[in-house]
Amino acid sequence: MTEGRTGAARSFPAEWQGRWSAAHARIDQAGYGDLVAGAYRSAGPIVAARAGPAEAIRLGESVSFVAIRSGRRAACLLIDAALHAAEAARHPSELTSWLELVDDIARRAPKILSAFLQNGSQVLDRLGFAGLAVFARMGLDLGRDDAHRLAFFALQSPEARQLLERQHPSASLPGLLPGLKPYLRALWAISPPIVETPGDAPEAMRRRAGFGGGGVRLPPSYAGFPASDQKQLHRATLAHIGAHHRFTRKKFPATGLKPLQLALVSLIEDARVERLALCEMPGLFALWRGFHVARPEGAPVAITLMARLARALLDPSYEDPHGWVSKGRALFEEAAAVDIGSQQLSRHVGGLLGNDIGQMRLQFDAKSYVVQPAYRDDGMGVWDFGDDNPEVPYEMQAPAEGARLEQRESDDGRPEPDTLSDDSSGRAAMVEASEDVAVARYPEFDYVTGRERPDWCTVHEPAVPMASPAALHRAIEQRADLASRLTAIIKSSKVSRQQRVRRQAEGECLDMDAAIEAVIARRSGQVPEDRIYGRYERRHRDLAILVLIDSSASTGERVSGRSETVLETERLAVAMLAKAMTELGDPFALAAFSSNTRDHIGYQRIKDFAGRYDIAAEGRLAGLQSHHSTRLGAVIRHAGKDLKRQLSYRRLLLIITDGEPHDIDVDDRRYLVEDARAAVHGLHNDGIDVFAIVLDSEAESYAPRIFSRRNCIQLKSIETLPERLPGLLLRLAMQ
Repeated sequence: MTEGRTGAARSFPAEWQGRWSAAHARIDQAGYGDLVAGAYRSAGPIVAARAGPAEAIRLGESVSFVAIRSGRRAACLLIDAALHAAEAARHPSELTSWLELVDDIARRAPKILSAFLQNGSQVLDRLGFAGLAVFARMGLDLGRDDAHRLAFFALQSPEARQLLERQHPSASLPGLLPGLKPYLRALWAISPPIVETPGDAPEAMRRRAGFGGGGVRLPPSYAGFPASDQKQLHRATLAHIGAHHRFTRKKFPATGLKPLQLALVSLIEDARVERLALCEMPGLFALWRGFHVARPEGAPVAITLMARLARALLDPSYEDPHGWVSKGRALFEEAAAVDIGSQQLSRHVGGLLGNDIGQMRLQFDAKSYVVQPAYRDDGMGVWDFGDDNPEVPYEMQAPAEGARLEQRESDDGRPEPDTLSDDSSGRAAMVEASEDVAVARYPEFDYVTGRERPDWCTVHEPAVPMASPAALHRAIEQRADLASRLTAIIKSSKVSRQQRVRRQAEGECLDMDAAIEAVIARRSGQVPEDRIYGRYERRHRDLAILVLIDSSASTGERVSGRSETVLETERLAVAMLAKAMTELGDPFALAAFSSNTRDHIGYQRIKDFAGRYDIAAEGRLAGLQSHHSTRLGAVIRHAGKDLKRQLSYRRLLLIITDGEPHDIDVDDRRYLVEDARAAVHGLHNDGIDVFAIVLDSEAESYAPRIFSRRNCIQLKSIETLPERLPGLLLRLAMQ
């Protein structure tokens, strides 16, 4: 007790002694138990020494609140975590913010606070205090039951793992990618698309790289390696995959092979292409050698022996006493001396070594097998499993699908650069959805933390119910004058790249060729041509438009004083626009959207750019129904992905919506507004214009914030939309 009082005296100045005594006395007398009281008495002086006496007193308030809300165990965990946080804090305010965060979790989700405190120190070390706040806010806003929140704070959910991987700026792939692409191009003169492994991919795929179909898949970061090694690991991986690109000319048929045989042939092929690469670039040896950490000692299990053989085939100085490793090295060197350029070397040597493993009765668990060393790919890129080969081993099906994931192509047969960047399901291509399946995941911007929540929203493409377009046809016939005006305005607009027109009588600049010819003619005694000027003109249209129609529940309400609903008014205006653009042959697409939480954002394709606006498309437009909410950000990103594929000079996303962004799993009204604003800015950076027609007289607070005042029009009278549409398009054409 004397020692404790001495420590308190050292940590708390005289003016704080009374407050400290009162603070721990409250904990002592509150009935939380001796364990909590003793832990606080011991930790208080330490926290005071590290962060100041005020923070030690503040800790007592949180201990009391947590004990009441989450129980004694959580209070004890809080005290231990506070010691770590106090040591990590560079300023007392950081510890104060941390305690406020703990209080917020205890208030909103008391049952999951213990999981947060158990893993909070690990997250804090990796992300820092600001990153920890992002992590906690994301976990609290999952919008589901406590079981999902518990999995998140226990670091067991894909969202938690992905956030940990991505938010470390010096160790994650997004931060390294700008330097990795030029590195691969300089090394092997290739520039394949490089994408990040989806967060919900199987464990083996998330831990190792893969390639296939002209693309490369890399893990966000390599687990178990410090931040200082991440850049070199990614470089070593790309150097290795580049060696496969150069020297693995044909895929091996996988028919009839067991998982162990697949793994061993892949291992030998890895060694073969690296040996060939070292003949051209000996400096790669130092890059690769640093990640071979296998040792000759240890239990002789199959996976360990394979790692030791991988090192033996790269490093001539490595000695291994095991007979199987020695035999593997001898077989490889003997075959390499004959013809190292032959891929059959790998098939032959790998097959022999696989038989030996079987003879030794060593167990090989394909489900838990992860290729060693860490920089090597998962091996699936060198195998041909066939389209529907029933003999593909069950254990290899998930990695095989990972390799196939990258083999999607665009409509014209060329590899799609962005195919895997945020579309892990392979269904985000421009095709009509036949069923309600998830097609893509997108981040969502959290304005409070100033960061994106990775893969936070899931977009589905449900089929659109068909209906008779007869009513639309009748409405268009009744407003034939408006349809004609629309066609004339679009036809007269000159939205294209400026073209230089030469040899004009007047203009903006001299036409140098014509001017030189005029000077020559004058000096030779001829009458010079006076058309020596040039100017820039837009002579035709080069515009692609994607129209997004809000089909949320609010669009089912009747227009004031009329029998039509908001959605019916939207349909009529879009049908008139589609008819005009069809007559002129301009590329356009139509889609509708609504949302039911972040996990189910509906994007209904009515007409794609490559499709025709025919009776089927009209039937889908007529069949739109009003339901659910209005989550704008994800659908803006999804539509923008379609527009990026268009080669038009100007690409326009036109959104027709009747209300403020909202969803049932979001309480903060500003949150979805700021996310939509971030999505619009993202499209602007890609050269895509976003324009909104807002059918809401109360939208003053959010529409200009999202789209800017220049790029949105607010209609107080919704029924005037068809009449106003020609003028709106004229305004668009003039911008």
